[in-house]
Amino acid sequence: MTEVLIRRATAADVGPIVTMIADDQLGATRESADDLTPYLAAFEQIDADPNQLLVVAERNDEVIGTLQLTFIPGLSRRGSTRGLIEAVRVAAPARGAGLGTTLIQWAIEESRTRGCTMVQLTSDKSRTNAHRFYTTLGFTNSHEGFKLKLS
Repeated sequence: MTEVLIRRATAADVGPIVTMIADDQLGATRESADDLTPYLAAFEQIDADPNQLLVVAERNDEVIGTLQLTFIPGLSRRGSTRGLIEAVRVAAPARGAGLGTTLIQWAIEESRTRGCTMVQLTSDKSRTNAHRFYTTLGFTNSHEGFKLKLS
């Protein structure tokens, strides 16, 4: 099997990333790769922010996974910085081969390298398989999350 490269995403990766986000039980109802304009605008903001890191996993020049890692400096926990993992996706043909584990472990190590004292993530309540996956990687389901839609 060919080695996986995890690298910072570029604008050229936005299409494959959106395709992965849309190929999902929740994303299928709210995402579309038909018009990349809003995604490219969001990419420009992410890419310009030093506390944001959007990465892709690539094998044989094909994007097969992605996640966004946000670094959140804070006053709590003695002024510590947290790593927030978001939008973890693995392309359908690459699922079940350990790429999700590789991505999460990479994000944990990158957070450690950047001085984070904690890594956190959220997962939709309907994603029970994802919850089991994160638990096997050492995450604990320690909080309730709340969201308020603004649009």
